[in-house]
Amino acid sequence: MSSAAIKHCVPCFLQIYCLKGALTSMKPPWSCNVAPKIQGRILLLTICAAGIGGTFQFGYNLSIINAPTSHIQEFTNETWQARTGEPLPDYLILLMWSLIVSLYPLGGLFGALLAGPLAITLGSLSVSLPPRKKSLLVNNIFVVLAAILFGFSRKAGSFEMIMLGRLLVGVSAGVSMNIQPMYLGESAPKELRGAVAMSSAIFTALGIVMGQVVGLRELLGDPQAWPLLLASCLVPGVLQLASLPLLPESPRYLLIDCGDTEACLAALRRLRGSGDLARELEELEEERAACQGCRARRPWELFQHRALRRQVTSLVVLGSAMELCGNDLMYAYASSVFQKAGVPEAKVQYATIGTGSCELLMAIVSSSFPWTLYLAVACIFASILSFGIGPGGLVPLSLCPFPWCLCLWGHLHWPVPS
Repeated sequence: MSSAAIKHCVPCFLQIYCLKGALTSMKPPWSCNVAPKIQGRILLLTICAAGIGGTFQFGYNLSIINAPTSHIQEFTNETWQARTGEPLPDYLILLMWSLIVSLYPLGGLFGALLAGPLAITLGSLSVSLPPRKKSLLVNNIFVVLAAILFGFSRKAGSFEMIMLGRLLVGVSAGVSMNIQPMYLGESAPKELRGAVAMSSAIFTALGIVMGQVVGLRELLGDPQAWPLLLASCLVPGVLQLASLPLLPESPRYLLIDCGDTEACLAALRRLRGSGDLARELEELEEERAACQGCRARRPWELFQHRALRRQVTSLVVLGSAMELCGNDLMYAYASSVFQKAGVPEAKVQYATIGTGSCELLMAIVSSSFPWTLYLAVACIFASILSFGIGPGGLVPLSLCPFPWCLCLWGHLHWPVPS
């Protein structure tokens, strides 16, 4: 490991340890520059409330579709036969199933494009509830509608309702994946901001594992329970609707965007305690002054700005590499992959849980590991494994060296962020 990577690992490890100490009201054994009076309980509740209806939902709905694969395919075929009197050919059943799966990331694209305007528009409509929390709460409308469509799809005899529901939960995931890090990053103290941001990845992995566990045949994986299994995404949404309104809004938003010093100070007191907040308030005032007269930049304008071009390029490269490595695809088709690899039918569901558990473990480990190098090693490992799975396995992964090469190149050429 390079000296730069080592220098990055140690501060990140200390940062995670400090977050643990802060959230449990414990002092770390060395100086971490963390204010001792941080209200760890409020910060922890804020992270959980935002995460349970945010990236947890993304991971949950990503993996939940794997368990009822054969049941939904049978339902699609039976519905078509009831309508037309003829069964669907196998290739059309596969096409319909692929469409049901792929509508989720398509909805995520729409949700990601909607997230920014949604936060701004909701803030201009009403001041009773600030737009960071309001956007996360309103976003649950998509989840409620999707749960209704899932729950009544079999009684209505409509596989189109499943497709529309998948599109809606995708929109919800796209919105929450953008607004949740924004809300948490603005609410966390500067010393813990990086560690708190990592909670988004941990909640995603936790959602994947929970979706796989709930899909077990002993729970909701029964052939008759798949509508309830898909509609169970309503539970995290209800939990967020019940808890998030009780927690403070982002202090940075209240001061910088709204200019409300009193509300900002009240939010800071709830999140930090009753200590001296003058220094943090002064920093926010300086940032507010620097932002005066600035407008939100459009995506293509970011590449034209010399100071932002390198940062945006880094995000695009890392995001592209992570998606192109095929990890999301694995969760939707895990059962088929393991069956073709020769795993006994009774053991497939447990092997599937193993994939999600590995990601959860690595999400925690990667908190103290350089992201670019972590992605490169993970993608190389997956590509090597795919050769051993056989002709029906993860062949696309082994034939796609571009993502991990891109990550490795980025790790070697770009500076480690402070």
